[in-house]
Amino acid sequence: MAIPHRPIREILAPVMDVESLGVPLTLVQDMVFRLMFNEGEVSISRFASKLGIHTSIADRLLSEMKQEHLVEVKKAGGMGSLSFSYILTDAGSKRARESFERSQYIGRVPVSLEQYTEAILAQTAKTVKVTPAQVQKALSHLILPEGFDRTVGPALNAGTSLFLYGPPGNGKTTISEALGGLLSSGNPIWLPDAITVSGQFIKIYDPLVHYPIKQADMELYTEDFALDSRKRPRMDSRWRLFKRPMVMAGGELTLDSLDLRFEPSARIYEAPLQLKANGGMFLIDDFGRQQMAPEELLNRWIVPLESSIDFLRLQSGQTLEVPFKQFIVFSTNLDPMQLVDGAFLRRIQMKVLVDGPSERLFYQLFTIMCQMLHIPFDKKSFVHLLQKWYREPNRTMQAVHPRDILKTVISICEYDGVDPHLSPVMLDDACTSYFMDASQTIDVNKTVARGAGE
Repeated sequence: MAIPHRPIREILAPVMDVESLGVPLTLVQDMVFRLMFNEGEVSISRFASKLGIHTSIADRLLSEMKQEHLVEVKKAGGMGSLSFSYILTDAGSKRARESFERSQYIGRVPVSLEQYTEAILAQTAKTVKVTPAQVQKALSHLILPEGFDRTVGPALNAGTSLFLYGPPGNGKTTISEALGGLLSSGNPIWLPDAITVSGQFIKIYDPLVHYPIKQADMELYTEDFALDSRKRPRMDSRWRLFKRPMVMAGGELTLDSLDLRFEPSARIYEAPLQLKANGGMFLIDDFGRQQMAPEELLNRWIVPLESSIDFLRLQSGQTLEVPFKQFIVFSTNLDPMQLVDGAFLRRIQMKVLVDGPSERLFYQLFTIMCQMLHIPFDKKSFVHLLQKWYREPNRTMQAVHPRDILKTVISICEYDGVDPHLSPVMLDDACTSYFMDASQTIDVNKTVARGAGE
């Protein structure tokens, strides 16, 4: 995959003629037909806005289609052909129905895979750099060991991969989301709605992942672009400015979601999750609990993690080479050495243990949660909790315990009709409900057998 030589402002320069769009003319004409079929009467400005093309391109396309008696002028304004509105003729309606058989995509004209690749590489050539202060601020809502930011900050600056592991309930997912939020708050990224290969549409834009930068904030990020009279950047309108994406997949992740998914009814391809995450972050949460075996993900990604290049396949069998440029975070509460082999772990540059809190951190968490939940803190009750429910049974502390135990206290107090409060008895009741004592668990097989005998 070639290293980009042009700056992003040149890659996204305005396109003034249909030949420079980099996509087949018939593909653009089909999109014009589908738009007119759906909306009826369509103005030149509407074509330009909906398809993301310059008005001069829309004017030329419609003029040529008029000469072929595929469209006709419905309204003519006083500003020449640019003020015309068009409708389909009978022959044009027939062509429109035929275009729907090829694809039902209506939106901005896609960009070529080559242009998409060049733009992604240009915008990820330099990784996002964060400072210790920024990482500390992003994690400030969490109670973590001193200096924890130095374990994840360098991975974020490296922009490749991070492996978070450790017991459940200690904030691995929350830490990952905080890092994703930090990435999203940085320099945004230019992305197209779709790309095209061999006449096929691959939809990149996902409203659940891609959040456009508001028009009022555009000036902050368009210094390299010339602005028009409306203070909008002069550029190819098929591209939009988005916050850096963050894609999160948990136990529902399947191998199919990492490959192109063809939608037979719409006749378009949906981009895989890693393609949608390009330029941002991809979090694999609860790694090892997916519907596919860890070895399958290993085999699927071992080359992309090494080369930053992914390979996708169309239904025709054609293989596409696409950028694999996102910060990937794996999060698991399982033993990493039992999940994957050393070859995979070597390709993940940094591994960070997110362990349970110490007694000092547990105390901080407990007092903070008391304040948040409006329960008066009682030191004597807290010491009782530590001794009876953690020290004596040698129970591992988890960062989530204070919140859960205190919420259980609130539920018990509400049931009793009293104000939420702490006492040794109240904490015993809450912990009895919250923790499962292995010695008191029921042997299901024996119970079933006994029930059958009765």
